[in-house]
Amino acid sequence: MSSVHDQQPIRRTVGHRANRDGQPLTAADRAVLSQLAQYRTRAPKGVFIYHSAEEMDADRRRWTVDAVVERHR
Repeated sequence: MSSVHDQQPIRRTVGHRANRDGQPLTAADRAVLSQLAQYRTRAPKGVFIYHSAEEMDADRRRWTVDAVVERHR
């Protein structure tokens, strides 16, 4: 027989939202949120299967370098 006390809780809270005291977002806040929402990783979509961690690291570095170069153009 199982007891409710022996089981793990179904939900857990892992942090809290910052309290804005009910104030609406400012124009500056909205601009920052819009900019953050447009962040792109530049990694192609899909599932990749690698034979080694080195192959995976090489691809990730290449994608990161490509993103940095494109950002600075």
